[in-house]
Amino acid sequence: MPAFAISLAIGMLIGLERERTPTAKAGLRTFTLVALFGTLAALLSEQTDTAWVLAGGLLVVGGMMVAAYARAPDLGDDPGTTTVAAIVLCYGLGAIVWYGYHQLAVMLAIVSTVLLYFKTELHGITRSLTRRDLISFLQFAVLSLVILPLLPNQDYGPYRALNPYQIWWMVVLISGVSLAGYAALRIAGQRYGAPLMGLLGGLVSSTATTLVFARHARANAALIPVAVVVILLTNLVVLVRLGVIAAVVSPHLLPALLPVLGSGLIVGLLGTVLLWRGLRGDDELPDLELNNPTEIRTALGFGLLYAVVLFAAAWLSDYAGSQGLYAVALASGLTDVDPITLSSLHLFELGKLAQNQVVTAVTLAFIANMAFKFGLILFIGGKFLARKTAVGMLVIVLGVAAGWLALQAG
Repeated sequence: MPAFAISLAIGMLIGLERERTPTAKAGLRTFTLVALFGTLAALLSEQTDTAWVLAGGLLVVGGMMVAAYARAPDLGDDPGTTTVAAIVLCYGLGAIVWYGYHQLAVMLAIVSTVLLYFKTELHGITRSLTRRDLISFLQFAVLSLVILPLLPNQDYGPYRALNPYQIWWMVVLISGVSLAGYAALRIAGQRYGAPLMGLLGGLVSSTATTLVFARHARANAALIPVAVVVILLTNLVVLVRLGVIAAVVSPHLLPALLPVLGSGLIVGLLGTVLLWRGLRGDDELPDLELNNPTEIRTALGFGLLYAVVLFAAAWLSDYAGSQGLYAVALASGLTDVDPITLSSLHLFELGKLAQNQVVTAVTLAFIANMAFKFGLILFIGGKFLARKTAVGMLVIVLGVAAGWLALQAG
């Protein structure tokens, strides 16, 4: 039967990984048999209309493994708890296969095998995390799992544009993306050079990354080539970030945004790759210290800014039409593209903005943001760095503008 074939594959997959561990008391054959036993126990439990068969099988499997380690304990420092947990999980996966959860069982088996295989790498990651990093993850859990469910999912205020749940969900979305970049940056550090610095810095904060490298380039002229690449890459990541946000918040609008974001990304990447290939392998990067993106104060600040921009966009678009919306886009885009992007997408989903208005607002916000960052580079990094980055940043802006013009013409 298909269920037993899938259980056979699941048991062999996990068993193959455990087979390579000398201290494990169970390997390929044991895990395969346990998965098949789980499916058989689920079948018998269904036929006899009692859950005791399935529960009894779980007790037998768990007791068998505990007894194996008790009779012949490992001489090393591995108590065998991982193998015991893995074989109990394997039994459960075999059971849910019988109940029709084939895809879920296979996915869990693959994830479990990955966790088992990359033991050394995972231990290295945990050792590299500091107390501050762990607090970051806990703070994100508070933002997403404690505060978000408590907020009312109801529209309030003029134009009914303010929804506490939706506003905080945007905070969670941005904090989650930023936290992923922050964690990756903390784990990887400078190991992979300028490209990784630019990519991860853009996920956390493109403005902060631009500021940091502009300051270091002014202090050390030898860092200017590296700084140019990092600054261009971190601002290209903004385009990818906006595309991801649009895909999550308003997937129906993504096809209209892709020509704008994609054209800027493609032409910008071409120029950046050419600059990156000219870098020396021994270029030393400065430490990129960025603020924790999940701090409650940071989250509250972003939520307040998003709510203000959302209300201003709704009010001005109603009062002054498109011109009012575009004024908000230019003003808010100077410091951060995310609030106007999220607010425009939300208003589009509410039917208060047209597709063309949203695309234009996002385009203007991005251009304003690039102009603001170029000003930072000029005043903090100096004229020489500004001249080096001007062409690349102008190419990105022109690419975005060309995509917008092509969309208007179409």
